[in-house]
Amino acid sequence: MSEEDGKKQLLHLVFGGELTKLGGTEFRDLDALDIVGIYPDYKSAELAWKAKAQASVDNAHMRYFVVHLHRLLEPDAKVAGQN
Repeated sequence: MSEEDGKKQLLHLVFGGELTKLGGTEFRDLDALDIVGIYPDYKSAELAWKAKAQASVDNAHMRYFVVHLHRLLEPDAKVAGQN
């Protein structure tokens, strides 16, 4: 998806790893982070996140996150109705 097909590309990163404590965001081993990928929109990223989160459900300390890269790259940009 791109501006060529009428949709603005809104990059999202999906990654995860084992946390040091439940409810926190500090990772036990940064070298062991699972970088799932970068996706062109939130919906694609959410599907990847959900698959990884469900696959790791037996490990209570394992967490996956979606990072809105487009917000970091263009912090002043406002996109109506987009995540």
